[in-house]
Amino acid sequence: MKKIIVAIDGFSSCGKSTMAKQLAHEVGYIYVDTGAMYRAVSLYCMRNGWMDAENMDVDCIESNIGTVHLEFKLNDQGKAEIYLNGENVEKEIRTLEVSNGASRVSTLGAVRRELVRQQQIMGVEKGIVMDGRDIGTVVFPEAELKVFLTASAEIRAKRRMDELRGKGEKVSYEEVLANVKERDDRDQNRKESPLKKADDAIVIDNSELSIVEQQEILRSLFDQKIK
Repeated sequence: MKKIIVAIDGFSSCGKSTMAKQLAHEVGYIYVDTGAMYRAVSLYCMRNGWMDAENMDVDCIESNIGTVHLEFKLNDQGKAEIYLNGENVEKEIRTLEVSNGASRVSTLGAVRRELVRQQQIMGVEKGIVMDGRDIGTVVFPEAELKVFLTASAEIRAKRRMDELRGKGEKVSYEEVLANVKERDDRDQNRKESPLKKADDAIVIDNSELSIVEQQEILRSLFDQKIK
């Protein structure tokens, strides 16, 4: 059976990673969470003092991005976790602060070019499901299946708030909604690889869909492509 590349793009907190992970698990593909890659860069910058909640040392970040090596390894449960220069940082990258920082560093051309380079290497053999903001437009414009996932900002904020609170973080709905809208604006209006739907991408609005329903839609699209 032929292998293809599945590119899932869309807005933050749409459930792209959940959708991509499940499909990869079902069909035996490798899952690549590009959002986790940008979060790892954000964490790296914060640890080195190149970025905080207010400021970002662009020169230091861009001159040192070549020292970042990212890879995914399967844990004991068979789930892919991200490693930053050999260190498992899966938990450390899931905070609101790191998430917001990821959206900021992703606007830098040097950062995007380096991560796109690493992502394209991961997809040489195909048989991957990759989600992010520019997978179908920049990373793999030749991907056989492209999906663009969307949902209302209010629903996405509620989902994100529930996720963060489930991890013990004390956040308000208003705070998370403001963060979601800020990230949307930044993602769509950055100069380097802005978030946009590829011309041949299939739009799925999951505002009113259950996880099972959206997975059924995605699996059906996948099955059609590999026939």
